[in-house]
Amino acid sequence: MSAFAVTPSFLWRSGALLTAAGITTGAFGAHGLRARAGVTPHQIESWGTAAHYAIFNGIALLVISGHPRFSTSRFSGPAILAGSVVFSGSIFALVLNREKFRFLGPITPLGGLAMIAGYVSLALP
Repeated sequence: MSAFAVTPSFLWRSGALLTAAGITTGAFGAHGLRARAGVTPHQIESWGTAAHYAIFNGIALLVISGHPRFSTSRFSGPAILAGSVVFSGSIFALVLNREKFRFLGPITPLGGLAMIAGYVSLALP
C-alpha cells in the first residue's frame, strides 16, 4: 500500500483551498498589486492568468472528487493539483520579485505540462 492515498476528501479539500487561493490572489492582483511601484500591465495580466488557472483547476478538483473512478486516481488529481501550484505559484513569485525567483521561469511550463497530463489521463480508458 502506498504512503499517500488519494481520497475524494483530499481532492475536495485541495480543490476548495486552491479555488480560495485563486480568488484571494486574484483580488490582490486587481487591487493591491496595482499599487506596487514598478509593476507593469503585463505583470498584472500574468498575475491574473495565474489566479484564473488556480480557480479553474480548483473547481475541476471539486468536480473530480465526485467522480466514481477518478476521485481515487493516484495520478489525475494530484497531477492537476501539483501542476497548478507550480504553474500559478511560480508566476506569482516571478511577478513579486523577478530577480530573486528567476530560477522559477523554466519551472513554470513544467507545471503546465503536469496539469495537461492530469487532464489527458482523465480521458484515457
